[in-house]
Amino acid sequence: MAKKQRKLIANNKKARHDYFIEETYEAGIALTGTEIKSARLGKVSIKESYARIEKEEVIVYGMNISPYEQGNRFNVDPLRPRKLLLHKREIRKLIGATKLKGLTLIPLTMYINEAGLAKLEIALARGKKNYDKRDAIAKRDASRNMERAMKQR
Repeated sequence: MAKKQRKLIANNKKARHDYFIEETYEAGIALTGTEIKSARLGKVSIKESYARIEKEEVIVYGMNISPYEQGNRFNVDPLRPRKLLLHKREIRKLIGATKLKGLTLIPLTMYINEAGLAKLEIALARGKKNYDKRDAIAKRDASRNMERAMKQR
């Protein structure tokens, strides 16, 4: 079976460093015409973005989609809140997790799927403390040193 073709647009590397990822979801994004054109050119940043649930709708804040060059008057605010498209049962599950367990919704990657639709991979995440981050860095360094020692043999 062929692997899914998807064009990566934006990646939030910092999210995996700052949070423990509990569960991931794939969500569609409600974009305007000029926003999707700009996204296809890769002019998207999700580094400082987060999602929040309001009135049983998931909305992403802080996602920057640069204005499309030929968009003139059709361009919208690059930092405007954007609605994420999820099934109602998924939204209810997210509401429970964020309210009861105190988890956060963080965008991990944005991509164009094989059907040509813009998708955002969001994660239910728990924040890491500084000592967790240091521990992860120490483990990564130790494994790197072991790999290096094995190669030299």
